[in-house]
Amino acid sequence: MRRRRILAIMHADLVPPDDIGTIDPTEQEWRTEYDVLTTLRELGHDVRPLGLRDELRELRLAVNDFRPHIAFNLLEEFAGEAVFDQNVVSYLELLGVPYTGCNPRGLILTRDKALAKKILTYHRIPVPDFAVFRRGRRVRRPRRLVYPLIVKSLIEEASLGIAQASVVHDDASLAERVAFIHDSIGTDAIAESFIDGREVYVGILGNERLHCLPIWELDFSNMPDESVKIATAKVKWDAAYQKRHGIQSAAAKGFDAATTTRILRRCKRAYRALALNGYGRLDLRVGGDGRVYVIEANPNPQIAYGEDFAESADHAGIAYPQLIQRIVNLGLRWRPTGR
Repeated sequence: MRRRRILAIMHADLVPPDDIGTIDPTEQEWRTEYDVLTTLRELGHDVRPLGLRDELRELRLAVNDFRPHIAFNLLEEFAGEAVFDQNVVSYLELLGVPYTGCNPRGLILTRDKALAKKILTYHRIPVPDFAVFRRGRRVRRPRRLVYPLIVKSLIEEASLGIAQASVVHDDASLAERVAFIHDSIGTDAIAESFIDGREVYVGILGNERLHCLPIWELDFSNMPDESVKIATAKVKWDAAYQKRHGIQSAAAKGFDAATTTRILRRCKRAYRALALNGYGRLDLRVGGDGRVYVIEANPNPQIAYGEDFAESADHAGIAYPQLIQRIVNLGLRWRPTGR
């Protein structure tokens, strides 16, 4: 394996300390950054972390000084805006620096959940019915959109703003939850048909030739009967809540060969339709009638050691160091359109 100069770009607040001492990295906000940096160094690469906040000049200077073979992109926002991450990747393309993860077009298309659903619908990939509710406008539910509905931020990820109250059953509750997204999250809202069923994820590695990881499932079976089985912010990020309710994710069981094939083919089609590359994750719901719906597409998903994507890869025989190296290799092979 060839030794590479890798510029790891991340938010300035998430640069791990040079010496963590007795700190447990699994309990830190910079857990992913630490895992990736440590693994790249163990693989023998020359790695330089760069924390960014709202200034691209620092990136240009680092590129000129370090002359990296590739940038490992760990940014999830820039200048406080989640939608600006695509601009940093575009800047890397202008500088002629290869990078890991998704290209700007894929980031733009998937960031807007409604736009992504429209594209998937055009490609005849089933998605839940939905409507968008813009800030400053009256909440009027289209007649075609029937309850129950789940209300989310149009552009935010990581279950931000999703709670048990996100699933609504009447117009009054819909208006209240949309107002919550507008006021507390500060974005437009999307309401989509709630699919009662199994929540599964499929990780994908690849640019043109795609490799689907094993189907992964979030198990809600130990949650209280009165709880809606959805991936709320607490379900995803509150370790105490997860332990209390026995919430865990693991390889999905019980799908026959035909259903498994249908899910994986649908994920590949969605990945391509949304112009993704590098690595990504498709979130799906399998209804009680067996129908499979694509809920969201996530470019550059969480890749910390022990999290779903890495665990799914390990289940497929791809150890964590191999996974990180494969992500680097995919970035080195990717070329922007027209080059």
